[in-house]
Amino acid sequence: MSTATETGTGTAPALRFAAGVLRPLMNVVVTMTAVVVLWVIFLQVYDLDPLVAKSPVDIYHYLFAGADAGTHRSLVASGLGRTLLDAGLGFVAGLVAAVAVAVVFVLLRSVEQALLPMAVVVRSVPLVAMTPLITLVFGRGLMATTVISGLIVFFPALVTMSFGLRSASRQAADLCRAYGADGWTVARKVMLPSAVPAFFASARVGVPGALIGAMLAEWLSTGQGLGYAMLKDSSTFDYDHLWASVAVLTAVSALCYNVIAAIETVALARFAPNIRTGA
Repeated sequence: MSTATETGTGTAPALRFAAGVLRPLMNVVVTMTAVVVLWVIFLQVYDLDPLVAKSPVDIYHYLFAGADAGTHRSLVASGLGRTLLDAGLGFVAGLVAAVAVAVVFVLLRSVEQALLPMAVVVRSVPLVAMTPLITLVFGRGLMATTVISGLIVFFPALVTMSFGLRSASRQAADLCRAYGADGWTVARKVMLPSAVPAFFASARVGVPGALIGAMLAEWLSTGQGLGYAMLKDSSTFDYDHLWASVAVLTAVSALCYNVIAAIETVALARFAPNIRTGA
């Protein structure tokens, strides 16, 4: 009886863990199904010209069933690879910078009071207007796209991480200070573990933002990737490639969002006791 009980006790967390990982991935299927349904409804309601507005069937034929489907896939994939590189670097840079600045803001209120108004001013300027200046400073290469996409990720992540850090257990922080820990030790031992959910929330929100920033930089600055290709498609009337690019980017964004959600499930299952206790 005890063996059966122990087996059942050990199996239940494993099943919950597997369900927590698989659920976000299944959400990709649900999300893309909803996108396709809304796509079809949109085309039917507005009765758009088939020359401009392509249906899901048209995009499937363009990418998988047509005579030149292989060439079309290669064309989309080459642009997508560049865009993912641009977005990935901006995503990592923006998220890391947000975590570092949030820690500094929480520990040093004087720094927050001095720099937060500047951050608000920078955020209030449209990124389209800032792009020429960023290009002038950082050039038209990878650094410019990293800065532009990183800025989009940085500001929402900064707000979320600051809230997460300030939500740490006050009792655990006071206990660390009672044993002689300084502010940075309290941040490392108490605040950062408590902010793990906020970190993953920032990461999920940052994924589509990084992709948008990368495409904006490609459109206005670098002339590479899917961002520039989609701009060129509108002037060359290559609407099949344009809609295929939009569909692929939507699928990739949904996939990345839910992959991060799955990683979050694994991380919280592994570190949940530490997060709760502030250890």
